[in-house]
Amino acid sequence: MPCSVTGQGVEGQVGRFFEGPEWTVFRLSVARPLGHSMGLGLNGTYLDEIGSTGGLGGLGVDLTAFRGGRQGPYLVAGVVGGLGRENSQQSWSSWGSWSAGLGYELFPASFVSLAAEGRWRGLSLDGRNGFELAGGLTIRWGGRTAPSPPPGSPTLEPTAAPTLSTPAPVEPRSPTEVPAGRPAAALADSIIATATDEIGRKYQYGGTGEANEGFDCSGLIQYAYGQHGIVLPRQSADQARQGRAVPKRLDQLTRGDLLTFSDRGGPVTHVGMYIGDRLFIHSAGRGVQVSTLSVKDPYGRWWFKRWVGVRRILQEQGGEGDR
Repeated sequence: MPCSVTGQGVEGQVGRFFEGPEWTVFRLSVARPLGHSMGLGLNGTYLDEIGSTGGLGGLGVDLTAFRGGRQGPYLVAGVVGGLGRENSQQSWSSWGSWSAGLGYELFPASFVSLAAEGRWRGLSLDGRNGFELAGGLTIRWGGRTAPSPPPGSPTLEPTAAPTLSTPAPVEPRSPTEVPAGRPAAALADSIIATATDEIGRKYQYGGTGEANEGFDCSGLIQYAYGQHGIVLPRQSADQARQGRAVPKRLDQLTRGDLLTFSDRGGPVTHVGMYIGDRLFIHSAGRGVQVSTLSVKDPYGRWWFKRWVGVRRILQEQGGEGDR
């Protein structure tokens, strides 16, 4: 299961509906994610007929696919309805509209995105259909990107989501016993160092780091452990079944522990690796990064509330690893 990294946002759009007498379109939306690749937006829309005293106002719903977490194209479709009139001589009447099209989003700042959309829109007024072009600005919070990591901590990039193919079921696996003479803490340090060496890697859905591609959350974890001979499954939900469950308490965590997250308390949708001092390394937002497990940290608070479990992958022969 891919990582869930997209936060909530408020978007304002202005556009033009090219049908007969052209209309200027104003739209204000509040959006939130529906899983790793879908989004839902509730909007207020107003269509102002150019050169006329008419206008149409209403409320609508938009669905988006593949929007958020990265720069690139996305799909959008929606419906809207309300009251309006084409000119001041007419009485108010109900109207409805559907639209579908393609957008492109980019990120000039960590909390801001810009988007351009082209939609084909159908209006109930006289069965009108036409092309709509709009541009918008979105202010986001709660999971889109990470602020600068705490002083002295490594800066990492977010990982991409797992592959789209459906893997065979993965059986739970007991903690990996560390070879005699090599403490679990030393192996954990090496695994963490491997992950931090990937600083600067882009976020890429399904990325495993091969051929200079980016990582997703589970791809980074699989890669870091795999470089030291520890094989983990590809999907975050399967990784969350490896090793041994550890109480979800900060004083019980050991460097190298796998942290699991869920956006709504359901299946695991994101994974990270604990590196000590309340910090964990993971792939989210715009790159691999270090975040803080704390309700007092502006960005870490979002993850702390979605933290659902801990899995210990490393274990000393005949005992526990060092903290």
